[in-house]
Amino acid sequence: MKVLNLDHLVITTRDLKRCLYFYGDILGMDIVERDGRYAIFFGDQKFNIHRILAEFLPAAEKLTYGSLDICLVVEEPIDVVKRDIEEKVYPIELGPVPRHGARVEMESLYLRDPDGNLVELCHYNL
Repeated sequence: MKVLNLDHLVITTRDLKRCLYFYGDILGMDIVERDGRYAIFFGDQKFNIHRILAEFLPAAEKLTYGSLDICLVVEEPIDVVKRDIEEKVYPIELGPVPRHGARVEMESLYLRDPDGNLVELCHYNL
């Protein structure tokens, strides 16, 4: 077997409105609602949004709000991303800081979504 890439992951939120605002308005992802279920699309991936723990089964064994630590690659240089986030008056946890990612050296900026998940935004130094 050879794993190719990530299709989706699930974010469980206490506050759907604030969650959709963060991922849609702050990060600029596309929000899609189908039959009362929400997904956030970006590139060729998506986040499914669940509103209660284990909303759909099967689910992770030890679900809890705010337990994700994810890194998302951005197209723009990280200083441009930082200015964009600051203009939207959203708090930055840390950064920009140098990091080493899955591929190469990168610069990262850290935010927290409304549920406390750590969201790292990175730009590869190619």
